[in-house]
Amino acid sequence: MSSILAEVNSSDAIASSSDTTQTPTAPEVKKTFTSEEIQQLLPHRYPFLLVDKIIDYVPGKVAVGVKNVTINEPQFQGHFPGRPLMPGVLIVEAMAQVGGIVLTQLPEYNAGGLFVFAGIDKARFRRQVVPGDQLIMTVELLCIKQRRFGKMQARAEVDGQLAAEGELMFSLVG
Repeated sequence: MSSILAEVNSSDAIASSSDTTQTPTAPEVKKTFTSEEIQQLLPHRYPFLLVDKIIDYVPGKVAVGVKNVTINEPQFQGHFPGRPLMPGVLIVEAMAQVGGIVLTQLPEYNAGGLFVFAGIDKARFRRQVVPGDQLIMTVELLCIKQRRFGKMQARAEVDGQLAAEGELMFSLVG
């Protein structure tokens, strides 16, 4: 009896009993990426892979990435002894890597080629980033021009406070 109830209560049984025409389900869109999956998409490796995971992703539009900032990273030996601060250029690079995830997932580009960071406009640094912080980076695709150049809006936050922002440009090479 319980197996009959389970079958009757299943969504398949309800759909098949109420409607004979079923719409095909669209393939599931990946919304998160693990560190291992990021390494399959980006060419960066330690010590320059600056994205630990992608926690939200909307294809062709936006990605949200996480960078856990730890004291054992090599830049903190010299930036600065006794007062470690994450260099702004590395914050920008981390945001660019999140943007790279968006670009590598575009259907017309995932077969080859490499998008490289080509420039930044309107860069502003609003808050220091220190070991122990979790940098949350949101990068939104603004446009692609001539199928070779991309422009993105990027924001990096720590504990809900804006740490850095800017417009990032990318160029497709080889």
